[in-house]
Amino acid sequence: MVVTRPREQAGRLCELIEAASGHPILFPTLEILDPPDLQPLHALIDRLEGFDVAIFVSPTAVQRGLALVRARRSLPSRLRFAAIGQGSARELRRHGVDDVLAPERGADSEALLALAEFADVRNRAVAIFRGLGGRELLGDTLRARGALVEYAQCYRRVRPRADAEVLMQAWRRGEVHAVTATSREALANLVEMVGAPGRRWLLETPLFVPHERIAEAARSLGVAEVVVTQPGDEGLVAAMIGHFSRTS
Repeated sequence: MVVTRPREQAGRLCELIEAASGHPILFPTLEILDPPDLQPLHALIDRLEGFDVAIFVSPTAVQRGLALVRARRSLPSRLRFAAIGQGSARELRRHGVDDVLAPERGADSEALLALAEFADVRNRAVAIFRGLGGRELLGDTLRARGALVEYAQCYRRVRPRADAEVLMQAWRRGEVHAVTATSREALANLVEMVGAPGRRWLLETPLFVPHERIAEAARSLGVAEVVVTQPGDEGLVAAMIGHFSRTS
């Protein structure tokens, strides 16, 4: 099973695959780096007590964002924390934030925006911790509902400079039975990294993704079999177990 998560985020998924008697092949198609200029983020952090809510869009946003906040100051006592999905909520709790607002089901902006707490946000100041170039739906919708929104862009994603030959050899040996991709960007990078020689294998290998948006991108590329899973690493592995138990 090919794991395309960034290296520092892949450990849990690889462990779950191994626990299910699978063989993870780690091939990161995203690398997480600091933004090129941290000054705007530092300026926002220095006035964080002026915000009502801090929203974290991913576990990476939690890891990077909270580390940068705590390097400069303590967390404001009145600040409310929210997360897109239970994975980000768990990461916040792991970092000592116990009271987290997050949807029970779903792991996207739409699920968070459907919560009653975000129905009326007039004149509330919201900081969204995210990577450079993230989706605009969350911020745009909150602004339309009257919130004062600012982005705390605490990381950027780049395509790694990696040799795909190890992955290609595994495909040639018949050792690749599934591929996982947890974002459209990760999938697009994978296509570019394997190039024309690996594209045929990729299109013929079952692809497991946690969101319909990624599935749509995969189908547009011509991937023959796309399985949409429940969110999180557990959802990916449960779907793979179910799929291969039916096809074995």
